[in-house]
Amino acid sequence: MADYEVEKHTRLNRIPDRGHYDEKTVHSIIDSALICHLGFIENGRPFVIPCIHGREGRTLYLHGAKASRLMNESGSGKDLCITFTHIDGIVLARSLFHSSMNYRSVVAFGKGRILEADGEKIHALNVVTEGLCRGRWEGGRTPTKKELEATSVIAVDIEHAGAKIRTGGANDDEGDLSGPWWAGVLPVETKIHPPIPSEDLRIDPAPPQHVLDRVGDVL
Repeated sequence: MADYEVEKHTRLNRIPDRGHYDEKTVHSIIDSALICHLGFIENGRPFVIPCIHGREGRTLYLHGAKASRLMNESGSGKDLCITFTHIDGIVLARSLFHSSMNYRSVVAFGKGRILEADGEKIHALNVVTEGLCRGRWEGGRTPTKKELEATSVIAVDIEHAGAKIRTGGANDDEGDLSGPWWAGVLPVETKIHPPIPSEDLRIDPAPPQHVLDRVGDVL
């Protein structure tokens, strides 16, 4: 896999060893995130809005109601900043100054475009759906013409991206190591739990295999 070209706005200046620019690392963080946060400027005011996403290659797909601010602005060709974050642990150092978190994060930049053709929109929605639960596109009812017309789908081609990752324990000063304060990590885990069937199901409530396959996944 190729690396993303490092630019001034993606290069880590503080603790640069935590920076990663290869596609494998960046894309794994994007794909395992259930939501992203999309930032843009509208009429001189900054907005950051959470949304569901899907990825194919270096293209991100976002969807929402046609009337939403998110869709109107993100599909206008303006510069966008999209972030993805996983928290893996709370790092409790002896020193409050050195307390931190273990995390995996990505900051991506690109411009969005509205997908107009039904075929493009269907493909993008397939990517988003399969990113949430592989096999769900075939396991659920696909969008009707009316639903498709009410939905905006945006494609964002990632121009630049970088990941930042912290792992490990506390990095305390040598002078604090003999002190009376406890230090360590509180692990944090986001995990898919067993499904809860809808109460109004009129079919066998046993979840299909593609749903069960998602259980246990750690994000």
